[in-house]
Amino acid sequence: MLQQRARGTCKMNRRAMLRTAGAAVALPWLESMPGSAAGPEAERPPVRMCFWYVPNGVHLPTWFPRDSGLLVDLPETLQPLSFARDYLNCFSGLTHNTAMTNGDEEGCGHGQGAASFLTGAQAYRSQDDVRVGISIDQMYAKHTGHETRLPSLELGCELPRSGNAFGYSGTYKTHVSWRSATSPAPYEINPKLVFERLFTDRAASLTKSTVGHRDFYQNSILDYVLEDAKRVRSRVSRSDKGKLDQYLNSVREVEKRVQFAAKSDDVSAGGFARPQGIPDDFDEHLRLMCDLMVLAFQTDSTRVSTFMLSKEATDRNYPWLGFTDGHHELSHHGNDEEKNRKLCEIDRYHISIFAYTIEKLMSVPEANGSTLLDNCMVLYGSGISDGDRHDHVNLPVIVAGKGGGSMRTGQHLKCRTETPMSTLLLAMLNQVGVDIDRFGDSTEPLPGLS
Repeated sequence: MLQQRARGTCKMNRRAMLRTAGAAVALPWLESMPGSAAGPEAERPPVRMCFWYVPNGVHLPTWFPRDSGLLVDLPETLQPLSFARDYLNCFSGLTHNTAMTNGDEEGCGHGQGAASFLTGAQAYRSQDDVRVGISIDQMYAKHTGHETRLPSLELGCELPRSGNAFGYSGTYKTHVSWRSATSPAPYEINPKLVFERLFTDRAASLTKSTVGHRDFYQNSILDYVLEDAKRVRSRVSRSDKGKLDQYLNSVREVEKRVQFAAKSDDVSAGGFARPQGIPDDFDEHLRLMCDLMVLAFQTDSTRVSTFMLSKEATDRNYPWLGFTDGHHELSHHGNDEEKNRKLCEIDRYHISIFAYTIEKLMSVPEANGSTLLDNCMVLYGSGISDGDRHDHVNLPVIVAGKGGGSMRTGQHLKCRTETPMSTLLLAMLNQVGVDIDRFGDSTEPLPGLS
């Protein structure tokens, strides 16, 4: 039943949820909800922050825009984002000095790049212990996590397993989110388990038999909240009816895809064991996780997420692009023209998945004619620039979204050489109301974003 009942009547509020039999389906923003009316008095939607990580660096010659200032033409790799050019900020010159060897002659470029990417801190060299720093997503979770069902949402698409290298723990290569200097935040790779986190009531007391009866992998979870959904629909405006229908259709469409993956063979095409619920198709796996992330933001189930597409030094291949070379192998290109062509194809594919998510965010309406993307900051990048050299200078970083109106967009910011990337992270935190004057190795925010 709907949260908040008074004397038998159906009472809606901004956090109303459709609940029954262990289901907990949060509602999206609707103008008919108290505090959500249009106009100057409208409730201001929260700002969501999301951080994407891609491994092994990129093919730099096709990544950076040619001119600074107004973003007019996007480079080859970023072309899939052309439709969202006015929502983008591209950066050049950003560096993580904390990812450098800094006197350690056997520094591990992959692990150090990932560890410092969202922390701005240097990884501690030890095969048994880890220590780096709290990451920007977890800083924001501390600030706003008490207002949502999930303080943060960590996602990935590859098992976080990696051996130690050059005296460093393999944990650094498999995590970018850190709750504290010594505690990485584990990510979930199974869409089924993410769906359960978003749309079931874990506090419900259910017996084994009732769980089996309610299992929404046999029946749709929406079947259990249908009556409450009808009540909501009868009380909202015509435009809200359309928003509600669109949202419930999106939930059901994602649910069907999760169901399909859960019923498929548990052995992948490569012959490796694959947990039930993980699609055998990597492209579908990526898109499902992106759709779940959008639903989590749309329902204000969380306001911050990280997405590690693959772990650092991964040698995943992409046969649907027309070749089977491993990504890590290609990243050590040695200026080979054919390897660089394939690297560019992989980069562009990754950006196309990012563009898929950005388009989804643009399609979700919120208050006063804004969209979910208007109320987001989505950072995409890698802790390595050139994979052949394991560089951490001139990192490939872009940010999409207007941050609730605080972010100036549609520009290419050419920063002075070796500007700490932490200045960007600090600026983003300041713009969402986290009042701190330093983060990682930065002591001032990056100018030009507001």
